[in-house]
Amino acid sequence: MRTSDIRELVVIGGGPGGYPAAFYAADLGMDVTLIDLEANPGGVCLHRGCIPSKALLHAASVLSEAAAASEFGISFGEPQLDVDKLRRWKSDVVGKLTGGLGQLSKARKINFIQGRATFIDSTTLRINRTDGGEEVLSFKTAIVATGSTPARIPIAPDSPRVLDSTGALELPDIPERLLVIGGGYIGLELGQAYAAFGSKVSVVEMLPSLLAGADPDLVRPLHARLKRQFETIMLKTKVLAIEDSGAEVAVTVEGPDGKREQFSYDRVLISVGRKPNTRDFGLENTKVEIGEDGFVVTDNQRRTGDPAIYAIGDIAGQPMLAHKATYEGKVAVEAIAGKKTIFAPKAIPAVVFTDPEIAWAGVSENEAKTQGLDVKVSKFPWGASGRATTLGRSDGVTKIIADPVAGRVLGVGITGPGAGELIAEGVLAIEMGAVAEDLALTIHAHPTLSETVMEAGEDIMGHATHFVSKK
Repeated sequence: MRTSDIRELVVIGGGPGGYPAAFYAADLGMDVTLIDLEANPGGVCLHRGCIPSKALLHAASVLSEAAAASEFGISFGEPQLDVDKLRRWKSDVVGKLTGGLGQLSKARKINFIQGRATFIDSTTLRINRTDGGEEVLSFKTAIVATGSTPARIPIAPDSPRVLDSTGALELPDIPERLLVIGGGYIGLELGQAYAAFGSKVSVVEMLPSLLAGADPDLVRPLHARLKRQFETIMLKTKVLAIEDSGAEVAVTVEGPDGKREQFSYDRVLISVGRKPNTRDFGLENTKVEIGEDGFVVTDNQRRTGDPAIYAIGDIAGQPMLAHKATYEGKVAVEAIAGKKTIFAPKAIPAVVFTDPEIAWAGVSENEAKTQGLDVKVSKFPWGASGRATTLGRSDGVTKIIADPVAGRVLGVGITGPGAGELIAEGVLAIEMGAVAEDLALTIHAHPTLSETVMEAGEDIMGHATHFVSKK
């Protein structure tokens, strides 16, 4: 074991919170050490989450679009899926991006250590290197960005046929029958990808609807599409038992009527959320406080109860999103640098990368009702959009939630192809305190899907060119 000099800033975790924080701190002239288990930065998001899942979703989208092309006169032969080649392509995408981050880390002269860090006390770490070495590292300030892991359910057996999101992204095979447990965004994204690849996919969800956190009218077009793509969607249904017989997985469920049934699947994907990685890092040896919800308690600069330690990303509370972690990293570094800064976003966009995509930001219609807010809601149907019609995708909707007096934009929701890109305009409007009239008076290119935002803004004002409001 060797002991190093005192480091100015140590960042633990190289994910979408950790590596941007380390890069920003280095750009500000700090001496930075970045510690991660992988050979290059990127974290779960890049190595086993956001990026590989979107690569598979793109491949699935190509298959779906090819099948739909016959509707306007173009027919292809039966597609042939080379799973090994698809898996290699996905890995190449990840390798290219993580390798690039490794080069950026070196260019910034960041001291990158591949290994696992454990707090000995508030200013000391023990690092078990991946190469087998061990060292003790002292620091002035640390940013903890250890991320999260897929949640498990107690009844799930330890079986290669029972996957979490990480296992599903490895694409072990294309099972004939796949059950997805959990109707959240991860399960639906992967379920839709596997369905496009040829699996007969079923979904079971305890709650009355899929994507319970989103407004029902945003989810409705996706639900309608999934009913055509999936074998079964079981809502208000509990999973009582999961048993691996060796040849298949038997799953016992209880429906909303109390009836119990058993079904057999080749593989089961458990997607019931994620839990923050706050254990086994020695945080109990510091003054860091863990709340009852399992997240690290932080202030609005992401400082923990220990003045030397900051926490960002999934361990610092909901929403557990990569872009929220990145922004928190920026705030934490600026606080350490003595800059005036605060983490107080008015809107953090959420995007479900299914087909169609669903995106929302700010106050949702559900939240407005729950909070008793008086709001004005505009819903522009994509059936009235020329561009959506040319794409053969008129099932989308763009929604604006606004203050009924001043017209200030409080929330935006979009369902349809490219919703994840379109939501950025809504986020900017909310952050800048824009009113619906600002959106209505902003000239949008024609014909584009972004025009739906303009026309939803017009509808708030009482007039939309291609839509007659029912209000």
